[in-house]
Amino acid sequence: METNDNQAVTDTSKTITYLALGDSYTIGEKVEPKESYPYQLAAQLKLKNVNVAEPKVIATTGWTTSELANGIAQANIKQKFDLVTLLIGVNNQYRGLSRTEYRQEFVKLLNTAIDFAGGNKKHVIVISIPDWSVTPFAEGRDRQLISDQIDLFNAINLEESERAGVKYVDITGISKDAKTDAELNASDGLHPSGKMYSLWVKKLLPVVIKSLK
Repeated sequence: METNDNQAVTDTSKTITYLALGDSYTIGEKVEPKESYPYQLAAQLKLKNVNVAEPKVIATTGWTTSELANGIAQANIKQKFDLVTLLIGVNNQYRGLSRTEYRQEFVKLLNTAIDFAGGNKKHVIVISIPDWSVTPFAEGRDRQLISDQIDLFNAINLEESERAGVKYVDITGISKDAKTDAELNASDGLHPSGKMYSLWVKKLLPVVIKSLK
């Protein structure tokens, strides 16, 4: 049967399990949980007749790569998942932490994500770091420097994702639309709104569906 990338062909009798790893962008700081991208993604999958369980989220606002690793260890999850997403690094950039350290810790997290997916790299998706330099929160800061630094961190996570053979979804360009559309910012003027997350999900959805075929 011929299909397109938006058509789910998974066994609909199976419940798909989903683990989302990250920081404030993953828990959806300043928006309702249902507006965060993991929950919006799950909702869109259900509309495609994919029976997906409620997302398991390991993420906290402010987490760096090392803090996410510690959070994963403390969660002590033994379960394997059909889908794992990983979005991490903005707080490494914000705190001025080493990119060399980021690479090392990101690779470990990526390997952990692959392990959570039962070794199936097709089921792991890395999401790029959004560019917060365009938000009201960045007012009075060196916006170009912030943007340039985020590009450098994203170059690392892209390179390592390609090296590992996992899927990569670049939402950084979408995040920059917040510069001209205030509705893409949450109430704190820093984090994405539900509307922004819906744009991420629109880009994520076909990649996820294809990975689950």
